[in-house]
Amino acid sequence: MKNRLKVARAEKDLTQEGLAKRIGVSRQTINSVETGRYIPSALLALKMAAVFGKPVEELFMLEESDW
Repeated sequence: MKNRLKVARAEKDLTQEGLAKRIGVSRQTINSVETGRYIPSALLALKMAAVFGKPVEELFMLEESDW
């Protein structure tokens, strides 16, 4: 799964730490999601989308290999 978290954070001038605090996870979790090592739960993805005011589909996209 691809994601646009790093871009979305840059647009809002938000650090990994800042995003982590807003949604109640560790900075390491945010880093793992951004680098594709961790696929977030639906709840976590929805929280991230809410912070950025975007639909989940704008932040997370399936890749061919996900099928």
